[in-house]
Amino acid sequence: MRTLLSAAVLLVAVPVAEAGAAAPVPPSDGLRSAVRQMVTDGYPGVVAYARDGRGESRAAAGSADLATGEPARPGQRFRIASNTKAFVSTVLLQLEGEGRLSLDDPVERWLPGVVRGHGNDGTAVTVRQLLNHTSGIYDPTTEPGFFAPYLEDHDWDHVYTPRQVIGMAVRHAPLFRPGRGWAYSNTNYLLAGLVIEAVTHRSAPEEIHRRIIAPLGLTHTSFPVTDSGVPGPHLHGYDFERRDVTRFSPSYDWTAGAMISTVDDLARFARALFTGRLLLPAQQRELQRTVDLPAASGYALGVRRAELPCGTPGGAPTVVWQTDGGGPGYTSMSLITADGGRQLVLAANLFDLAADLKHQPPVPKSGAAAGAMTAVLCR
Repeated sequence: MRTLLSAAVLLVAVPVAEAGAAAPVPPSDGLRSAVRQMVTDGYPGVVAYARDGRGESRAAAGSADLATGEPARPGQRFRIASNTKAFVSTVLLQLEGEGRLSLDDPVERWLPGVVRGHGNDGTAVTVRQLLNHTSGIYDPTTEPGFFAPYLEDHDWDHVYTPRQVIGMAVRHAPLFRPGRGWAYSNTNYLLAGLVIEAVTHRSAPEEIHRRIIAPLGLTHTSFPVTDSGVPGPHLHGYDFERRDVTRFSPSYDWTAGAMISTVDDLARFARALFTGRLLLPAQQRELQRTVDLPAASGYALGVRRAELPCGTPGGAPTVVWQTDGGGPGYTSMSLITADGGRQLVLAANLFDLAADLKHQPPVPKSGAAAGAMTAVLCR
């Protein structure tokens, strides 16, 4: 996200043109092979977007719909799950750039009384700690009982409101004192969504649309709140038993992971985000400031820094920035090199929530995604 002239000149409702769009080229043999291998390894369907020194390409393999045999295609939509978090952190960073809040504001300032009780203290937790998962606030979506309305009662339209989920979280003691540890918690981003609403007096989905989706022309990206379906051409989502779990209320995930998109739209967002077209320089630095704790593994503000060895003995690794997501029926990842020149977005239509809740692998065992990364992101 992008070059801005001043804190007052933000992207709200102003279209952002992409400079130097890459020419379309056929997918490399490495990418094509990796996508096919992922299907062989157990994913029903896989779609990919790639951008490298040759241009941009797309690949797909397998099925979008096992019932009809419809093939997977790169333009089909899917639930992006926790890739949503980068959109949320971007809006809050834009608000900081406008002088409307500070990342170091206590949550209590914007959400009085919401984080309180059982050792939880909103005066001791900052907005930054929500975004980088150092708040210590518990995540009830890790409990099997939380998903009983869906997985046991098969009420796929069951609605949890963000405040209900937060209420469950603060009935549990914090995992650690704010800033003293790192633990991934969807509750953090539900609170972040409420902070957006408190500052702007608009809904968080509306702010994400007016600040990011509309300006970037992400025409296949949406933010459902309670609608359990996926609109338009889409991948159907499955569990290990090949049960279709496409219909699933996104309400529980809200600003932690409810958005829907395509590989092309996620790629466009990542280019804008990591090449400086959405944030002022100070906020760009904040976005990419990683947590200095071993468990954080390169996590910053809704995005993660990683290093690819690229098979060069003794050579410098390739630094990439990554977002990813996994939720009922879908798993995806978006990676871009630090210089913005190479990208890979992969999405597949299998994620077994029940397995995940049992702390078992929720996706097929496959090393093919690593092969795709090497093929696209390594020079």
